[in-house]
Amino acid sequence: MIEAIVLDGFLEEETVPGDLHGSTVRFRLTVSPTDERTDEMTLPCAVTDPVMAAAVLHDLLPGDKLRVTGHLRLPRAPHEPMSLAVTALEVLATAPVLTDSAGAFTTVLDRYGPYVCYVDADTDQVPVWTETGVWVGCADSPGDVSGLLERFEQRQAADGE
Repeated sequence: MIEAIVLDGFLEEETVPGDLHGSTVRFRLTVSPTDERTDEMTLPCAVTDPVMAAAVLHDLLPGDKLRVTGHLRLPRAPHEPMSLAVTALEVLATAPVLTDSAGAFTTVLDRYGPYVCYVDADTDQVPVWTETGVWVGCADSPGDVSGLLERFEQRQAADGE
């Protein structure tokens, strides 16, 4: 029997139902074993246990730090993705989220591996820091964060850090 693997990572984005009834769930986990962005991988995950699927679908938010246990499914054909069939899940840390009096999300601290982003519903700009507090910069929109991180890492590499 193939042994299960255990991975720690961050929930990349909102979870999505895997079927019409919500008895299965899919999500992407960002795993960064060395905290170097170049070593990061995003792993598609699937939960097929209906009880766990309901909890994952309704209780998790992007940026939550998770420990998942499961079995790696390798592709059988070139067009199939690798994925993890999750059999157990533990929330190690929740993503900080601020809401207004109506319960609507107003701000979120999101993670990109070792980077932390402050996403505010009232503005498109996204300030970014390393998790150690080093200022990275401000992206003009959430879609520009990846480019900002790439430029920051190129500057760090050019400076020899």
